Amino acid sequence: MNSKTSMEYQSFKSLLEELKTKTEQVKLGGGTKRIAKEHEKGKLTARERINYLVDKDSEFLEIGAFAADGMYEEEGGCPSAGVVTGIGYVKGRMVMIVANDATVKAGAWFPMTAKKNLRAQEIAMENRIPIIYLVDSAGVFLPMQNEIFPDKEHFGRQFRNNAKMSAMGIVQIAAIMGSCVAGGAYLPIMSDEALIVDKTGSIFLAGSYLVKAAIGESVDNETLGGATTHCEISGVTDNKYENDKECLDAIRTIFDKIGANDKAGFDRIKPKNPKLSGEELLNAFPIQRVKPYDMLEVISGLVDEGEIEEYKKDYGKTLICATARIDGWAVGIVANQRKIVKNASGEMQMGGVIYSDSADKAARFIMNCNQRKIPLVFLQDVSGFMVGSKAEHGGIIKDGAKMVNAMANSVVPKFTIVLGNSYGAGNYAMCGKAYDPRLIFSWPTAQMAVMSGASAAKTLLQIKVASLKKKGKEITEADEKQLLDEITNKYNEELSPYYSAARLWVDGVIDPRETRKVISMGIEAANHAPISERFNTGVIQT
Repeated sequence: MNSKTSMEYQSFKSLLEELKTKTEQVKLGGGTKRIAKEHEKGKLTARERINYLVDKDSEFLEIGAFAADGMYEEEGGCPSAGVVTGIGYVKGRMVMIVANDATVKAGAWFPMTAKKNLRAQEIAMENRIPIIYLVDSAGVFLPMQNEIFPDKEHFGRQFRNNAKMSAMGIVQIAAIMGSCVAGGAYLPIMSDEALIVDKTGSIFLAGSYLVKAAIGESVDNETLGGATTHCEISGVTDNKYENDKECLDAIRTIFDKIGANDKAGFDRIKPKNPKLSGEELLNAFPIQRVKPYDMLEVISGLVDEGEIEEYKKDYGKTLICATARIDGWAVGIVANQRKIVKNASGEMQMGGVIYSDSADKAARFIMNCNQRKIPLVFLQDVSGFMVGSKAEHGGIIKDGAKMVNAMANSVVPKFTIVLGNSYGAGNYAMCGKAYDPRLIFSWPTAQMAVMSGASAAKTLLQIKVASLKKKGKEITEADEKQLLDEITNKYNEELSPYYSAARLWVDGVIDPRETRKVISMGIEAANHAPISERFNTGVIQT
C-alpha cells in the first residue's frame, strides 16, 4: 500500500478537524444565549430532547446537519436549517426523528427547513420506519413566505406526507413541546398520537394577536390553545405532560409496545472488521484530486476483512463491480477505479472515467444485484464519461444510457458515498441525488459540479471575455488573469462538500471512518421495507 507524505496526511487531518469544528458549531444552533433562554423556560433544546429520547449508548445518524450552511446570512443565518433530523433507536426500534430547534429563529421555517423536513419524511416513507416529531416552531418565516408556502415541494407537502404515511401504516407520533401555529398545527394532529407539554406547549391556527386583529376577540395564548384547552375541552391533543422529560418518557412507552413489521430479508451475518484500520483508510486515499490511486485499497478499508468478489475484473476496469459485506450486510459495490488501466486491446484508460466497457459491465452487475436482492453501494470518484470520436463511434452514449437505465430502475436500495470527484453525467450514472439513493453522504474530500474547477473556470472565462469583447471592451492579459481568479474562487467555493450539504444535494459530510456505520444503518433501515416492485428496465439500449 502506498503511503502518503506526512504533509499530505496532515492536510487530510486538517480537513477532518474542519469537519469536527463545523459540526460542533452547528450543534450550538442559535448559540449559547439562546440555549440558556430555553432552559430558563424549563425546556430542553432539540438536541437535548433527542439525546434523552433515544436509547442510551445507541447510534444516531444525523441527516442534513449542514443544511442551510452559509445561507440566509442577511437574515442572521439558519444553522442546520433550524431543525434536527436523524435516524436513531427508541426502545430498540429504528425511527426517524424530526425536532424543531427553537434556538434558531424560534424554530421558524425557512425554505431549506421545508426541504429538510421533506427529506426526513421521504427517508421514513422509503424505508417504512416510524417517525417522531418534536414540535417547537413559530411557523413559516414570513419574509420568505413566497419561497416556502405554495409549491409542490414547499411547506404544505409535509401534511400530504402525513396523510400518505398514515395510509401506508407508518407510525407517526408527535409531541408539542413549544409553539405550533397556523398550518403547522396540522402536522402533529395528522399524526397517530399527539402529546403536549403543559404550559410550554401550545397549538392553534391563529395566535392571540391575529385573533384580536381578525375577529376582535381578546384571549391569551394558553386559554386559546394550551395543553389544558386541547386535552380537556377540544380533544385536539391526546395527553398532557408536566415537562419535556415526562413527555419524552411517554413516547418511549408507546414504542415499547409497537408490533414488528415484515422485513425485506437482506442477507446479514456476524460483522467483521475491515482489513485496514481507520488511519490506514485515510492513508489509502490521496487528498490531491489529480493523483491516481487504487480504489481496491480504499474498499479493503470499508468491507469486512477486506474481502470482495469482483465481477468481470478483467473487463471494463475503470469501474470496480464486486459483492462483499459491510458490517455483516451483503452489498454490491460499484466504484470508480482511479488508477490508469490497460484493456485487452492495449488501450490505456484514464482512472475515474467511465468507458463503454465499464458502463456495460456495471449495467449487467446492477441487474444481477436486483435479481439476487443485494443492496447497492456506489463509491463515487468520477470525472465523467469518456469523450472524443473513438468513444462516440464506440457508442458511449448507448452504453452509458444502459447503465443509467439499470441503476435508475433498481428496486433494491441504493446508497451513495461521494469520496472525491462527482462531475457531470458521472454523478448521474453513479447514483447521484436525482436517482433516489436511500442515503447519500460525502467525505470532506468530495467535489460536486458539472465539471472540474480548472475546466469550468477556463470555459467560463472564454465566455466572459467573448461577451466583453462583443461590447467593445479591451481585455488585457492582466484583466484576463483577474477574471480567471474571480471565476476560479467562486467555482471552488461551489465545489465544496459543505456547499452541497447546505442545499441537501447530499445528506451530510462524514469522516471516512464513519462510512461503514452510514451504510450499515442505511441497510438496516431499508430492511424494514419489503420489496414489492418487480425489477424492470423497460426498453434497454443494446
